[in-house]
Amino acid sequence: MAQTDKKTARKSAPKRKHTMTVVPDFAPVKKTNASLIARREAAVARGVASAAPIFAHRAENAELWDVEGNRYIDFAGGIAVLNTGHRHPAVIAAAKAQEDHYTHTSFQVVPYEPYVALAEKLNALAPGDHAKKSLLVTTGAEAVENAVKIARAATGRPGVIAFTGGYHGRTLLTLGMTGKISPYKKDVGPFPSDIFRAPFPSVRDGITVQDALTGLQNLFLTDAQPERIAAIIIEPVLGEGGYTPVPFEMMQALRTICDDHGILLIADEIQAGFGRTGTWFAIEHSGVVPDLITVAKSMAGGYPIAGVIGRAEVMDAVIPGGLGGTYGGNPVACAAALAAIEAIETEGLLARSTALGARFRAAFADIGARVAPYRMWDIRGLGAMIAVEFVTDFETANPDAALTKAVVAHALHRGLILLPCGMHGNALRIMVPLTAADEIIDEGLAIFEDALAAAIVELRG
Repeated sequence: MAQTDKKTARKSAPKRKHTMTVVPDFAPVKKTNASLIARREAAVARGVASAAPIFAHRAENAELWDVEGNRYIDFAGGIAVLNTGHRHPAVIAAAKAQEDHYTHTSFQVVPYEPYVALAEKLNALAPGDHAKKSLLVTTGAEAVENAVKIARAATGRPGVIAFTGGYHGRTLLTLGMTGKISPYKKDVGPFPSDIFRAPFPSVRDGITVQDALTGLQNLFLTDAQPERIAAIIIEPVLGEGGYTPVPFEMMQALRTICDDHGILLIADEIQAGFGRTGTWFAIEHSGVVPDLITVAKSMAGGYPIAGVIGRAEVMDAVIPGGLGGTYGGNPVACAAALAAIEAIETEGLLARSTALGARFRAAFADIGARVAPYRMWDIRGLGAMIAVEFVTDFETANPDAALTKAVVAHALHRGLILLPCGMHGNALRIMVPLTAADEIIDEGLAIFEDALAAAIVELRG
């Protein structure tokens, strides 16, 4: 695979010894991407897809090296997990220090301070001046499931309303709320009952905020009796759905509707939280205070942890023993999360996110105009949670998933990791670590420009 800049790669890539595997005839075999792909296909369920046909060997901040020594700039960040970058020194140090004490007791058996300290920190960061409490779990889908469970216990109601294009996880309950069939929901239903879907405001689909609110009111009249709805859940910025922010007036209207009907408002901040949009939580841009917030991804700089933050009286609705999980709030992950949050604070990463967002917007507008006129239909997002959407032409604005796929492939060949998103698969999302150096950002943008030009030529040919 070609390296982006061989001279830079030689300077940046660490000296390493290839790991050897002893085979029956004792001949040393060098690990390659191809050999590992063959092993993966034989051992791993095909439903677990991988975007890039390479295997990681080492990573540092916004750079990654594969097992063959090829260097890549990482604009994917492990799907928005690495706002503080690969292997942030403070995060690694905190995790290692915790490992010297204990790695697991299960908080439900023998509790420990890191869990309590992280809950205190999350309660302080979440918007609103009311008393708050937190629950720690392991994955984002687990956080969403627990948020629904808490909302049902607090309200005594069963129903949940989600939105078109929303993504909330891959368990059966969260898939019921996720608003996209392929690949997540294909062939795995039926899904739980008492889950309803409202329209998301979409310029592409001609759905205004008023249209979306009218659709929600019609849902109340036809299928979802308001007195039976426990919660409305929404991503303040759609993640898998295309990095589309919820219009602030929509979010404010949802708050009023929830208050009028005794419904709890859940902000799913799993992808948008912890500085990605220039604030701790994306919902802060709207001025709305939710009742519950689900968190995960960049909270711990690469360690698996998730949680629910909410109004104290709501969080306490579930009886003792009703919440938890064997690995929930793992002490090593808690220590890493505390360090990652401190890094976001002390290194000014909220302001950095805002600045990066402006930089990407300007760069994409310039590159689109020069390299692919009338193909980059939209540049959208909040802070550094940015996406560009490709179309066949501006007149019809038909989604161009083929161009998007080609750009991703050409970028990877040149040493840049990108991920698509959107209902039609025609958008590219930016999830680069907020700690990435300016020269790395510039290099990545230059690769993107070359990849876009190559993709245009390929599809014309």
